[in-house]
Amino acid sequence: MKTTFPIVLITLAAGSLMRGQAGDAKRGPDAKSWESVTAKAIQFVRGTQDAQGGWSTAQSPGINGVVLTGVLRTGLVPIKDPMIEKSLKFIESLANPDQKHIAGKDAKVQLQNYVTSINVMALVQAHQDEKYKALIGDAVAFLKKLQWDEGENIDPKNDFYGGAGYDSKSRPDLSNTQLFLDALKAAGVPPDDPAFKKAAKFVSRCQNLKSEQNDQPWSKLINDGSFIYTAATGGVTKVVDKALDDGSLPGYGSMTYAGIKSLIYCGVSKDDERVKKAYEWIQKNYTVEKNPGMPEVRSQWGMYYYYHTMAKCLDVLGVDFVVDAKGVKHDWRKDITEALAKRQKTDGSFINPAPNWMESNPNLDTGYALMALSYCKPK
Repeated sequence: MKTTFPIVLITLAAGSLMRGQAGDAKRGPDAKSWESVTAKAIQFVRGTQDAQGGWSTAQSPGINGVVLTGVLRTGLVPIKDPMIEKSLKFIESLANPDQKHIAGKDAKVQLQNYVTSINVMALVQAHQDEKYKALIGDAVAFLKKLQWDEGENIDPKNDFYGGAGYDSKSRPDLSNTQLFLDALKAAGVPPDDPAFKKAAKFVSRCQNLKSEQNDQPWSKLINDGSFIYTAATGGVTKVVDKALDDGSLPGYGSMTYAGIKSLIYCGVSKDDERVKKAYEWIQKNYTVEKNPGMPEVRSQWGMYYYYHTMAKCLDVLGVDFVVDAKGVKHDWRKDITEALAKRQKTDGSFINPAPNWMESNPNLDTGYALMALSYCKPK
């Protein structure tokens, strides 16, 4: 199906999807402001590291990986810092020699994908290739087994195909799948690997876009390029509790950024209709004040997850400035940094007042914030 884009949006997207546009050499937040927000966040997590060497380990061993990845990516803490060394030791203790994941000896099955994926990212970020090569390799092999494919007697026509869930038995969703793909990408899995090719099918089916790659009946109803939580089981979005009366499923910000990034990782061109249409949605809904697409009552749900996914996606796209649908140019790195500065508590932490999806935990929220900030470094 051929989609016609408004001429103005094609022009804006083409200009915005080019890094280093003329006259745009300087981008990002004020260096002192970025360092102040980031340093205070690091100081907070330095004080909340628990006796096991991680953060909030009793709630989930994956929170440690979020915090560690964020801290390491900022570049403000050396690898030999005791906080880093203790955190890496904790990840090492989570290695399961029998199942090959990095989620603990008696890990809950439902956490194995998320925890292993984020811990792979943390180990890669530690830049100790020889030390962690085998551990990362085993984890990648484990993660690939979680992907819904022929191994579970699922064929490409099934709406589960190519996706990843909380485990090999759980319904796949775009949130789990994007983290799964993040881990494969970080570990250096080549882009022509079958896991990426399969994932592209699942990710494409999560988009509100009727195309050759999307056979879902609801995809043509809104057709605005946004992404929903999952195409599996007929489609689910977090915008509403069930499909609208006409069967449509509205998309939202965090999943739309996740969808774009995942498509790029799967080898889809930035010039592909799927990416262009999703980016057009981003232009129309650009904001750092809420998770766009959500109704007002849910607008703050998953905000720190949103900040990180937004920042990483735009970095992957190579976008320095987002030109919105009104023609206003936004320095997203500056915008995110300033938005986080406003939300930061006096002790350096972050906490979501709308505590859905575990964002009532200041260690998790601060970890997400650090991950977002790591992509917002000034230049």
